[in-house]
Amino acid sequence: MALRPEQVKALIAKVMDTRDQESTCDECVADLAAFVEVQLTGKPLSAALQVVQEHLERCHDCADEYHVLRQALAALAEEGGAMIAQMLDPRGHIERRV
Repeated sequence: MALRPEQVKALIAKVMDTRDQESTCDECVADLAAFVEVQLTGKPLSAALQVVQEHLERCHDCADEYHVLRQALAALAEEGGAMIAQMLDPRGHIERRV
């Protein structure tokens, strides 16, 4: 079975896109929480987290894990903000609970 020219081009592009040291899925998942935190806070990515981003661009399974974790953490952050708002009185001061 011969490859069509567009398949050959796609294969060559994938090979050219590889790095000398690729991260595995286990390595990516281990750093995923830190990656999401940086993403949510808008901080710049460290070199280690850039490797995670590159892995996520190539691996659909890890990308799915990333999206689920990001949604969960964003929901928790939103819920935490609502709880803080409930603690504020109408003048914007934090209630003192004793």
